[in-house]
Amino acid sequence: MLLDQLVLFIVSLVANLFSALAGGGAGLLQLPALLFLGLPFGTALATHKVASVFLGLGATMRHLKSSTFDWRFSVFILATGLPGVVLGASLILQVDDRLSQFLLGVLTLGLGLYSWFKPELGQIENVQNRNRAGLLWGGLVLFMIGALNGSLTSGTGLFVTLWLVRWFGLDYKTAVGYTLILVGIFWNGSGAVTLGMLGTIQWDWLPALILGSLIGGYLGAHFAIVKGNRLVKRSFEVVTILVGISLIAKAML
Repeated sequence: MLLDQLVLFIVSLVANLFSALAGGGAGLLQLPALLFLGLPFGTALATHKVASVFLGLGATMRHLKSSTFDWRFSVFILATGLPGVVLGASLILQVDDRLSQFLLGVLTLGLGLYSWFKPELGQIENVQNRNRAGLLWGGLVLFMIGALNGSLTSGTGLFVTLWLVRWFGLDYKTAVGYTLILVGIFWNGSGAVTLGMLGTIQWDWLPALILGSLIGGYLGAHFAIVKGNRLVKRSFEVVTILVGISLIAKAML
Protein backbone atom coordinates (compact mmCIF):
# COMPACT_ATOMS: atom_id res chain seq x y z
CA MET A 1 0.00 0.00 0.00
CA LEU A 2 1.08 3.56 -0.73
CA LEU A 3 0.27 4.59 2.84
CA ASP A 4 2.59 1.88 4.21
CA GLN A 5 5.40 3.11 1.95
CA LEU A 6 4.86 6.69 3.15
CA VAL A 7 4.94 5.58 6.80
CA LEU A 8 8.12 3.57 6.14
CA PHE A 9 9.80 6.56 4.48
CA ILE A 10 8.94 9.00 7.30
CA VAL A 11 10.00 6.59 10.04
CA SER A 12 13.23 5.79 8.20
CA LEU A 13 14.01 9.47 7.59
CA VAL A 14 13.54 10.48 11.24
CA ALA A 15 15.27 7.41 12.67
CA ASN A 16 18.31 7.71 10.43
CA LEU A 17 18.66 11.48 10.85
CA PHE A 18 19.00 11.08 14.62
CA SER A 19 21.14 7.98 14.17
CA ALA A 20 23.58 9.90 11.97
CA LEU A 21 23.77 12.64 14.60
CA ALA A 22 24.33 10.27 17.49
CA GLY A 23 26.37 7.47 15.87
CA GLY A 24 23.73 4.73 16.03
CA GLY A 25 20.24 3.86 17.20
CA ALA A 26 18.21 3.81 13.96
CA GLY A 27 16.61 0.56 15.04
CA LEU A 28 14.89 2.35 17.93
CA LEU A 29 12.14 3.50 15.52
CA GLN A 30 12.73 1.59 12.31
CA LEU A 31 12.63 -2.00 13.52
CA PRO A 32 9.50 -1.63 15.70
CA ALA A 33 7.77 0.01 12.71
CA LEU A 34 8.54 -3.01 10.53
CA LEU A 35 7.22 -5.35 13.23
CA PHE A 36 4.08 -3.20 13.71
CA LEU A 37 3.37 -3.35 9.98
CA GLY A 38 3.35 -7.13 10.15
CA LEU A 39 6.80 -8.54 9.41
CA PRO A 40 8.04 -11.48 11.50
CA PHE A 41 11.11 -10.73 13.61
CA GLY A 42 13.71 -12.45 11.42
CA THR A 43 12.44 -10.79 8.22
CA ALA A 44 12.16 -7.40 9.91
CA LEU A 45 15.72 -7.64 11.27
CA ALA A 46 17.20 -8.62 7.89
CA THR A 47 15.24 -5.86 6.10
CA HIS A 48 16.32 -3.30 8.69
CA LYS A 49 19.98 -4.33 8.31
CA VAL A 50 19.84 -3.84 4.54
CA ALA A 51 18.28 -0.38 4.91
CA SER A 52 20.87 0.57 7.55
CA VAL A 53 23.64 0.12 4.99
CA PHE A 54 22.20 3.13 3.14
CA LEU A 55 22.32 5.20 6.33
CA GLY A 56 26.08 4.64 6.16
CA LEU A 57 26.18 5.57 2.48
CA GLY A 58 24.19 8.75 3.03
CA ALA A 59 26.40 9.80 5.93
CA THR A 60 29.55 8.89 4.00
CA MET A 61 28.63 11.26 1.18
CA ARG A 62 28.67 14.13 3.68
CA HIS A 63 31.54 13.09 5.97
CA LEU A 64 34.04 12.49 3.17
CA LYS A 65 33.59 16.10 2.03
CA SER A 66 34.95 17.53 5.26
CA SER A 67 36.62 14.77 7.30
CA THR A 68 40.02 13.09 7.20
CA PHE A 69 40.01 9.43 8.22
CA ASP A 70 42.94 7.26 9.23
CA TRP A 71 42.44 4.42 6.78
CA ARG A 72 44.81 2.07 8.63
CA PHE A 73 42.72 2.55 11.76
CA SER A 74 39.59 1.99 9.65
CA VAL A 75 40.96 -1.36 8.43
CA PHE A 76 41.68 -2.31 12.04
CA ILE A 77 38.04 -1.59 13.05
CA LEU A 78 36.77 -3.69 10.14
CA ALA A 79 39.18 -6.58 10.72
CA THR A 80 38.31 -6.89 14.41
CA GLY A 81 34.57 -6.24 14.15
CA LEU A 82 33.42 -8.06 11.01
CA PRO A 83 34.09 -11.63 12.26
CA GLY A 84 31.96 -10.85 15.31
CA VAL A 85 29.15 -9.50 13.09
CA VAL A 86 29.02 -12.69 11.03
CA LEU A 87 29.12 -14.84 14.17
CA GLY A 88 26.31 -12.88 15.83
CA ALA A 89 24.10 -12.85 12.73
CA SER A 90 24.58 -16.61 12.32
CA LEU A 91 23.36 -17.27 15.87
CA ILE A 92 20.49 -14.80 16.34
CA LEU A 93 17.85 -16.66 14.32
CA GLN A 94 18.33 -19.73 16.52
CA VAL A 95 17.96 -18.17 19.99
CA ASP A 96 15.42 -16.30 22.10
CA ASP A 97 16.87 -12.81 22.49
CA ARG A 98 14.64 -11.39 25.28
CA LEU A 99 17.26 -11.78 28.01
CA SER A 100 19.97 -10.47 25.70
CA GLN A 101 17.82 -7.46 24.82
CA PHE A 102 17.18 -6.72 28.50
CA LEU A 103 20.89 -6.89 29.37
CA LEU A 104 21.80 -4.85 26.30
CA GLY A 105 19.18 -2.27 27.30
CA VAL A 106 20.63 -1.94 30.80
CA LEU A 107 24.16 -1.57 29.40
CA THR A 108 23.07 0.94 26.74
CA LEU A 109 21.22 3.04 29.30
CA GLY A 110 24.33 2.96 31.47
CA LEU A 111 26.49 4.20 28.58
CA GLY A 112 24.19 7.16 28.00
CA LEU A 113 24.19 8.13 31.68
CA TYR A 114 27.98 7.68 31.87
CA SER A 115 28.48 10.12 29.00
CA TRP A 116 25.88 12.53 30.42
CA PHE A 117 27.74 12.83 33.73
CA LYS A 118 31.10 13.38 32.01
CA PRO A 119 30.52 16.72 30.26
CA GLU A 120 34.03 17.01 28.78
CA LEU A 121 34.16 13.46 27.40
CA GLY A 122 34.86 13.41 23.68
CA GLN A 123 34.97 17.18 23.21
CA ILE A 124 38.67 17.25 22.27
CA GLU A 125 40.53 14.54 20.36
CA ASN A 126 43.35 12.95 22.38
CA VAL A 127 44.53 9.84 20.51
CA GLN A 128 45.58 7.03 22.84
CA ASN A 129 45.95 3.24 23.15
CA ARG A 130 47.42 2.79 19.67
CA ASN A 131 50.25 0.58 20.94
CA ARG A 132 50.15 -3.22 20.61
CA ALA A 133 48.45 -3.87 23.97
CA GLY A 134 45.96 -1.05 23.45
CA LEU A 135 45.01 -2.28 20.00
CA LEU A 136 44.70 -5.87 21.25
CA TRP A 137 42.22 -4.99 24.01
CA GLY A 138 40.47 -2.44 21.83
CA GLY A 139 40.09 -4.97 19.02
CA LEU A 140 38.74 -7.62 21.39
CA VAL A 141 35.99 -5.27 22.54
CA LEU A 142 35.21 -4.32 18.92
CA PHE A 143 34.85 -8.04 18.12
CA MET A 144 32.34 -8.42 20.96
CA ILE A 145 30.44 -5.32 19.86
CA GLY A 146 30.43 -6.76 16.33
CA ALA A 147 28.78 -9.94 17.62
CA LEU A 148 26.10 -7.81 19.29
CA ASN A 149 25.68 -5.82 16.08
CA GLY A 150 25.06 -8.96 14.06
CA SER A 151 22.69 -10.51 16.57
CA LEU A 152 20.70 -7.67 18.10
CA THR A 153 18.60 -4.88 16.74
CA SER A 154 19.29 -1.49 18.24
CA GLY A 155 22.08 0.60 19.59
CA THR A 156 25.29 -1.33 18.93
CA GLY A 157 26.63 1.47 16.73
CA LEU A 158 26.36 3.62 19.86
CA PHE A 159 28.68 1.15 21.61
CA VAL A 160 31.28 1.60 18.88
CA THR A 161 31.01 5.39 19.09
CA LEU A 162 31.55 5.50 22.85
CA TRP A 163 34.34 2.90 22.70
CA LEU A 164 36.21 4.94 20.08
CA VAL A 165 35.83 8.02 22.30
CA ARG A 166 36.66 6.39 25.62
CA TRP A 167 39.41 3.91 24.65
CA PHE A 168 41.02 5.43 21.58
CA GLY A 169 40.55 9.10 22.55
CA LEU A 170 38.57 10.33 19.55
CA ASP A 171 36.22 13.28 19.84
CA TYR A 172 32.53 12.55 19.34
CA LYS A 173 32.25 14.02 15.84
CA THR A 174 35.17 11.94 14.51
CA ALA A 175 33.98 8.79 16.30
CA VAL A 176 30.49 9.14 14.80
CA GLY A 177 32.04 9.48 11.34
CA TYR A 178 33.94 6.20 11.76
CA THR A 179 30.84 4.48 13.14
CA LEU A 180 28.52 5.59 10.35
CA ILE A 181 30.90 4.63 7.57
CA LEU A 182 32.41 1.41 8.93
CA VAL A 183 29.53 0.06 11.02
CA GLY A 184 26.80 1.50 8.82
CA ILE A 185 28.13 0.15 5.53
CA PHE A 186 30.41 -2.79 6.28
CA TRP A 187 29.23 -4.24 9.60
CA ASN A 188 25.53 -3.86 8.75
CA GLY A 189 26.21 -5.03 5.20
CA SER A 190 27.83 -8.23 6.45
CA GLY A 191 24.96 -8.78 8.89
CA ALA A 192 22.40 -8.19 6.13
CA VAL A 193 24.07 -10.70 3.80
CA THR A 194 24.28 -13.33 6.55
CA LEU A 195 20.67 -12.79 7.66
CA GLY A 196 19.49 -12.72 4.04
CA MET A 197 21.13 -16.08 3.38
CA LEU A 198 19.65 -17.64 6.51
CA GLY A 199 16.27 -15.89 6.48
CA THR A 200 14.22 -13.62 4.21
CA ILE A 201 14.18 -9.93 3.24
CA GLN A 202 11.02 -7.92 2.44
CA TRP A 203 12.33 -6.53 -0.85
CA ASP A 204 9.24 -4.50 -1.80
CA TRP A 205 9.55 -2.42 1.40
CA LEU A 206 13.17 -1.50 0.80
CA PRO A 207 12.77 1.45 -1.65
CA ALA A 208 11.04 3.65 0.95
CA LEU A 209 13.44 2.54 3.70
CA ILE A 210 16.50 3.11 1.52
CA LEU A 211 15.39 6.59 0.43
CA GLY A 212 14.72 7.60 4.05
CA SER A 213 18.06 6.14 5.14
CA LEU A 214 20.03 7.99 2.47
CA ILE A 215 18.41 11.38 3.08
CA GLY A 216 18.35 10.99 6.88
CA GLY A 217 21.97 9.83 6.97
CA TYR A 218 23.15 12.77 4.87
CA LEU A 219 21.20 15.38 6.85
CA GLY A 220 22.25 13.96 10.22
CA ALA A 221 25.90 13.92 9.20
CA HIS A 222 25.59 17.50 7.92
CA PHE A 223 24.18 18.77 11.21
CA ALA A 224 26.86 16.88 13.14
CA ILE A 225 29.66 18.47 11.11
CA VAL A 226 28.20 21.98 11.17
CA LYS A 227 27.14 22.06 14.83
CA GLY A 228 30.14 20.20 16.28
CA ASN A 229 30.91 17.97 19.24
CA ARG A 230 28.53 19.47 21.80
CA LEU A 231 25.42 18.71 19.75
CA VAL A 232 26.74 15.27 18.74
CA LYS A 233 27.50 14.35 22.36
CA ARG A 234 24.05 15.43 23.57
CA SER A 235 22.37 13.59 20.67
CA PHE A 236 24.38 10.47 21.54
CA GLU A 237 23.23 10.64 25.15
CA VAL A 238 19.54 11.20 24.35
CA VAL A 239 19.42 8.43 21.73
CA THR A 240 21.39 6.02 23.93
CA ILE A 241 19.09 6.53 26.92
CA LEU A 242 15.98 6.12 24.72
CA VAL A 243 17.39 2.97 23.09
CA GLY A 244 18.22 1.53 26.50
CA ILE A 245 14.74 2.18 27.88
CA SER A 246 13.16 0.83 24.68
CA LEU A 247 15.13 -2.43 24.81
CA ILE A 248 14.35 -2.96 28.50
CA ALA A 249 10.63 -2.32 27.91
CA LYS A 250 10.50 -4.60 24.87
CA ALA A 251 12.24 -7.42 26.74
CA MET A 252 9.80 -7.17 29.65
CA LEU A 253 6.61 -7.14 27.57
